Amino acid sequence: MPVKPTKAMVLAAGLGLRMRPLTEKMPKPLVSVAGQPLLDHVLDKLGQAGVAEAVVNVHYLPDQIIDHVAGRKQPRVIISDERDQVLGTGGGVVKALPLLGDAPFFHVNSDTLWIDGVRSNLERLAENFDPARMDILLLMAPTASSIGYSGRGDYSMQPDGTLRARRENQVVPFVYAGAAIISPTIFAGAPKGEFSLTKMFDRAGEQERLFGLRLDGLWMHVGTPDAVHAAEEAFLESVA
Repeated sequence: MPVKPTKAMVLAAGLGLRMRPLTEKMPKPLVSVAGQPLLDHVLDKLGQAGVAEAVVNVHYLPDQIIDHVAGRKQPRVIISDERDQVLGTGGGVVKALPLLGDAPFFHVNSDTLWIDGVRSNLERLAENFDPARMDILLLMAPTASSIGYSGRGDYSMQPDGTLRARRENQVVPFVYAGAAIISPTIFAGAPKGEFSLTKMFDRAGEQERLFGLRLDGLWMHVGTPDAVHAAEEAFLESVA
């Protein structure tokens, strides 16, 4: 049976070094694209997908993010404060697990940005997540049609949706779009302190429980100030 996550984890603790000078006095999740902070683009999509509570972790310039989300009600935001520690993308989720509960949850990078196609990609993730077969379902963007991305991709995808991580010197057709559904059970025995979430992706992959869903729409990699302009142009074209 598909799941309907009501909680989400939003990663917003990064330093945003590649986005400087925009992030010298502002955390990257609050950088504006098409008239709206990146974080609000993400939270709006989660609210539209039926998420009631979003756990947002903070580290760099945390008070700006805390003040920004204070009045939000859909979804209601719970802060996971990491200002005194560096936990990485994996350790941040482990710290927040008591707030996320026992059910599968949405996991979204606060700086990911995409334009949905006919239907919400978060709702599509929920419909396709099968807890009997999967621990993690990643939203995957085709590298060839993504805006602002020039890497070698992250995964190849089998016809049944199982993912195979890119090997060194290999080029693969899909890049992780920064949105997923994750079962908290995959974190059993996870490392303490700082670690990368890709460790959990690798663990699920080794157990044949890492799957992908092709994004319907357009994904934008907003990693640098120049990429902001490209993303804004894509947004303008989408509503023209």
